[in-house]
Amino acid sequence: MITKRSAVLLALGAALLLVVGSSMADGLMPMEQLGKELFFDAISQPARSQSCATCHDPKTGWTGDIAGINLHGAVYRGAVPTRFGNRKPPTTAYATYSPVFHFDTANEEFVGGMLWDGRATGERLGSPAAEQALGPFLVDVEQNMPSKQAVCEHVAATSYAGLFEEVWGPGSLDCRPAGIDPTYDRIGLSIAAYEGSSEVSPFDSKFDAYWRACLIAGNDPEECGLAEGDKAALDPQGILSDKEFDGLIEFGEYCSPCHTSTVPGPNGEPPLFTDFTFENIGVPKNPENPFYRMDRELDDDGFPINPDGGFFVDFGLGEILADHPNPDWRALAFVNDGKHKVPTVRNVAQRPGNGFPKAYMHNGVFKTLEDVVHFYNTRDVPGENWPPPEVDRNVNRDILEGVPVGNLELDAEAEEALVELLKALNDGFSK
Repeated sequence: MITKRSAVLLALGAALLLVVGSSMADGLMPMEQLGKELFFDAISQPARSQSCATCHDPKTGWTGDIAGINLHGAVYRGAVPTRFGNRKPPTTAYATYSPVFHFDTANEEFVGGMLWDGRATGERLGSPAAEQALGPFLVDVEQNMPSKQAVCEHVAATSYAGLFEEVWGPGSLDCRPAGIDPTYDRIGLSIAAYEGSSEVSPFDSKFDAYWRACLIAGNDPEECGLAEGDKAALDPQGILSDKEFDGLIEFGEYCSPCHTSTVPGPNGEPPLFTDFTFENIGVPKNPENPFYRMDRELDDDGFPINPDGGFFVDFGLGEILADHPNPDWRALAFVNDGKHKVPTVRNVAQRPGNGFPKAYMHNGVFKTLEDVVHFYNTRDVPGENWPPPEVDRNVNRDILEGVPVGNLELDAEAEEALVELLKALNDGFSK
């Protein structure tokens, strides 16, 4: 029996077969080009006020690009400018590598999905990135479109409507009630294709150049990803500076257990720098989060966007599990409260200029990589005076190299080396 999900996947496969061997002028395949058109098109209400790229800009590593917002609340306003959600935008680069959300019975942990809480599971379309791409169009604190049909009709009136039918076939841009659901899914799958393209996920950082050279020199992935060995043997071309290489050593010991630096991508790509799991690392509230003021802002139905106001607590994955139809997963909600998706650390330092501020963690509470590294290192050290965790249970205190997360005992030189290594993960390197 062909299910709705398998039918969609078959359609995607057929469309891909149609476009193999052809490409657009800028090097993108037709489906990727279609996804790019959709990604940068302001499909929103009020009209033309917000696109995917509004919150996911290439200049900042495919996340938010407004300095003033990053410096404070870090959450981006919606198409209706008085409305805000509760989290900063995650990067869309390398998003397509996240697996379908599932419970790993061997390690007893949830893995995969998209968004900070994993709610774009990918179970329906087989692609978390595609399901995530469909969400913001209809969310009142984001692009605020009234319906799938309104999104479809917008696309049908664009200059790239012909490309849509070239990619998906004649009649595929069907905005009639009977055709709207599969058409809407094609929109999400197209955006995901762009996010997986070499334009968005190119694997061309300084680390990637080092990784490839390290493997060519005859070293194995674990040695390359942990910097286990002599630099001259692992980095015969001298691609990484001594400080970056020292940072990779520290990263391998204290960060790679979650931000994996040793496992190649599914098609032999360099590491993705995430294991796609969820952790509560004790992040404090961001007191400037505009979501705390959304008790005074109403949605389209006349209800407060955030009825809890300043008392709101972001339980992350736990909140998603609490409402899950699977009773076994609902029973695991409490032990997953406060956990958020482990993001890739690729492009975390990408910015349009040295003085441009970025925001880090799911709520953007930290503003520099130096703060992030110091927090991991000293979160539980008396006298450091970090604010308390927003959710004080399930905080990660794993023992790494004999010391716990939150008290890693790294000196200032080691912290500085880690930051330098993170900067080497920016795409766009050329030697």
